Amino acid sequence: MSARKYVKLNVNGKPYEANIEARTTLADCLRHNFKLTGTHVGCEHGVCGACTVLVDGLAVRSCLIFAVQAEGMIITTVEGLSSGNTLSPLQAAFRKHHALQCGFCTAGILTTTHALLSNEPDADANRVREVLSGNICRCTGYVQIIDAVLDARAAYKQGPESGR
Repeated sequence: MSARKYVKLNVNGKPYEANIEARTTLADCLRHNFKLTGTHVGCEHGVCGACTVLVDGLAVRSCLIFAVQAEGMIITTVEGLSSGNTLSPLQAAFRKHHALQCGFCTAGILTTTHALLSNEPDADANRVREVLSGNICRCTGYVQIIDAVLDARAAYKQGPESGR
């Protein structure tokens, strides 16, 4: 018999609550309990980057953290990067540069690069490549992804919140 825990999480600026098994990953809690399905689960070992979300502003593999560990932290998923129906500058740059194909990896890449640009708005192409080395995309050659991230830098130079 597994232990159940009641969790209260702050996700995308809203309170969420769930009674979950203590071993439920943050990824599974977001997807199954809160219906925030933008976070994808790929390898379940923290290697592919598809499940990356922001936890207190840091890019974190949500398949490697239990939901109960995230209590009291601010969680942002890909759904929280936009403002209603308005794309964030980073999302708009991805659209402009056709930086996605099947879209499975896109949420993780967006949250990863949002964290990067929030802290390093002047990141150059080499730095973007370095940070994205932990995100696997099987469809693209990353060229359009890098172009999109570089294009979005201007919005982040005005401050991290401008990137949203």
